[in-house]
Amino acid sequence: MEWKGKWIGPAQSMGDVCPVFAREFNKGDFPGKEIESVQLQVTAMGVYEAQLNGKRVGDYVLAPGWTSYETRHQYQCYDITELVEDRNRLEITVGKGWYRSPVPGWITEEGKAQRAAIPAGLIAELKITFTDTTTAVIPTDETWQAAESRIRFSEIYDGEVYDASFEVSDYQPVVLLERTTGNLIPQQGEKITEHEYVKAARCFTAPNGEVVVDFGQEVTGYIQFTLDAKAGEKVEISHGEVLDKDGNFYNANYRSAKSKIYYTCCDGVQTYKPKMTFFGFRYIRLDQFPGTPCADQFYAVAVHSDMKRTGRLRSSNPLLNQLFSNIIWGQKGNFLDVPTDCPQRDERMGWTGDAQAFVKTASYNFDVDRFFTKWLADMAADQRPDGSIGHVVPTLYVGSGSAAWDDAAAICPWQIYLTYGDKEILRQQFDCMKKYIGFITNSTKDPYLWTGGEHYEDWLGLDAPVGSYKGSSRADFIASAFYAYSTSLVVKAGRVLGEDISEYERLYQGIVDTFRKTFTDYRTQTEHVLAVHFGLAEDPQKTADALAEMIKACGSKLQTGFVGTPYLLHVLSSYGHTELAYTLLLRTEYPSWLYPVTKGATTVWEHWDGIMENGDFWSTDMNSFNHYAYGAVADWVYEAAAGIQTVEDAPGFARVKIAPQPDSRLDWLEASIETRKGTVRSLWKQEEGRIRYEITTPSPAEIVIAGETIEVGAGDYIFYSEIA
Repeated sequence: MEWKGKWIGPAQSMGDVCPVFAREFNKGDFPGKEIESVQLQVTAMGVYEAQLNGKRVGDYVLAPGWTSYETRHQYQCYDITELVEDRNRLEITVGKGWYRSPVPGWITEEGKAQRAAIPAGLIAELKITFTDTTTAVIPTDETWQAAESRIRFSEIYDGEVYDASFEVSDYQPVVLLERTTGNLIPQQGEKITEHEYVKAARCFTAPNGEVVVDFGQEVTGYIQFTLDAKAGEKVEISHGEVLDKDGNFYNANYRSAKSKIYYTCCDGVQTYKPKMTFFGFRYIRLDQFPGTPCADQFYAVAVHSDMKRTGRLRSSNPLLNQLFSNIIWGQKGNFLDVPTDCPQRDERMGWTGDAQAFVKTASYNFDVDRFFTKWLADMAADQRPDGSIGHVVPTLYVGSGSAAWDDAAAICPWQIYLTYGDKEILRQQFDCMKKYIGFITNSTKDPYLWTGGEHYEDWLGLDAPVGSYKGSSRADFIASAFYAYSTSLVVKAGRVLGEDISEYERLYQGIVDTFRKTFTDYRTQTEHVLAVHFGLAEDPQKTADALAEMIKACGSKLQTGFVGTPYLLHVLSSYGHTELAYTLLLRTEYPSWLYPVTKGATTVWEHWDGIMENGDFWSTDMNSFNHYAYGAVADWVYEAAAGIQTVEDAPGFARVKIAPQPDSRLDWLEASIETRKGTVRSLWKQEEGRIRYEITTPSPAEIVIAGETIEVGAGDYIFYSEIA
């Protein structure tokens, strides 16, 4: 579209202070006209909050979100008709956001200095429509003004400094910025909004004398507090995820992220919450706070992309239910416009490896169609000239070309297609998928394998050599397995789109044949898992059996990392080892999904032993307590334990397969997914010496009960089977 508004910025730099831009307009400016509607179209180089006559415009938090700004910079449209008065003042405050913050925080690179030098830019248009159908536009131009706001500092990692006693005045002229409007696009992803308000559970004095507030749940967002104070009194607050083994506040794992709030009070009762930043936290430490604080003064405000909840899991096991809750909170906390790895430390980036591991679970838990469509569009926009994919999207200076991470280019769009049934996501991403396969083909040292290069391998695999974050699975094995898998997805996507994929069919067969000749033995749990799950093992039953024996031999413990864990239970249950899969799921000792639950986790951890059995921390440099990737186990619960499965030739749950697999260690298990066709539900429970199944399907289904297949239409059904 043609923008009448121009990019504007303060005439003089305000340093770290967030500028507020202002423009007045009155109904009297348009004599003889009656206003029918007023629309505000706006975006910023940073994040913004707009107010008309002192009232907030819209509920979008941290607008315009995070995209690959150079090519895809979102703008938002708001209907502000109801806020318009006879005399009006529009104010828009702009913070650094992702656009101008020093991300990523833990490495030094040229891009940080460049981002820090970018001015706080704003572009907007007020479009006024009159009852006679004529229009008027008030664009950002030299008639606007800018002043220092009460937000004296705001940045993604370090937090916010706010002075409620500061009088905003001394408005200065603005200048036009030489910035393009050619990259501006309408809002594509889900907006970011406030969701749950979690009331503080307790306010207590820690053993070391510090005052700490516990919200009882780790959230991503910010706090809101209310207090009665005098002008000039100070509030200083630090954020943390956990307490140490002595019960004291701890946040050394935030690394260089300060994650602080500094607030200067005005007179009287006042309420504050940050406007231009977010935190990952369960606890806050009151470093300064007027009066005697109590829990009733504090709320944690959960902030994430505005996704509809679609999936639910419940069982008779309280620890398992807590795990299900942790997975949901982990997804909410890390689906803040991009699928971040973690929300608290000096990182918070869209890691592709985490996203591809979790995308299936994500798409069952919430409607993430729009969320991933936007993020994958950024991936395609940022794809390197050689076809590789950045380790993080939007792409920053972190590198590209790692197996399983780059493979998000194929895995994510295919899963979104399977869950929602809309081939448009494949059409949007197909060129990106093909270019990625081309990158591997052109960069490998050995034809039909992926050899050479630098990879994260089986990241955080428990069988890693001492001193390594990588598991013991062979890099070339993992890379070649994912090469095969992603090529197979290009073939499948091409068939859906009606494309000529003969080249990729031949390539895929060549990879499979070469893989089988090259890798004649499987040495780790992850190697067994990938060989079976990706269809590379010549004898998948034998390989799955060997995996089961390997797991039992080490005490029924998993040793897989980021690469193997998402598929581990699927492989076991697909080849007759469902009981062992349940054993791993229900295990409470380290390492296991339930071990963190026994340590009080309310989100999924980065490390199985982020808090070790003796209460010490695994490390300070890489120890997130809200890291959603291992929550991918939920898709096994949906698909295998509860039995709800998509059918590839009927995507979007147009046809359903429901094949529950009960286990005697649970009295009952229930799963439901709200699909595009309606809600599919599976409940099984032990009842008087037999198992009762309650199944709801919104579309034709193949129901498998105790090995017997029943074809049914949409409806509610009850079945029984004997306990095995």
